[in-house]
Amino acid sequence: MRVMPRRPNEFEKAFQQLETVVKRLEGEELPLDESLQLFEEGIRLSRFCHQRLEEVEKKIELILADAKGQPRIEPFEAGPAEATEEEEDEVVPE
Repeated sequence: MRVMPRRPNEFEKAFQQLETVVKRLEGEELPLDESLQLFEEGIRLSRFCHQRLEEVEKKIELILADAKGQPRIEPFEAGPAEATEEEEDEVVPE
């Protein structure tokens, strides 16, 4: 699987590519192999866009959510084991 680099307009480019793939699949009579390749590319692009949107949504939640109602800006780091607010407040001995 190809990994797309993080650039400011990467989502927009991926979304445009996805639109192009969908239009080709809907509008053209393509050989089966080419249709399958386009479909796979479309799924990859769709998953990438979905992941980026989820990351942005979580970042917005971090910006808007604060125990005192004040905006809080923290970098969002996606990972398999995301810490909850309770875990973030815990002091871990070194």
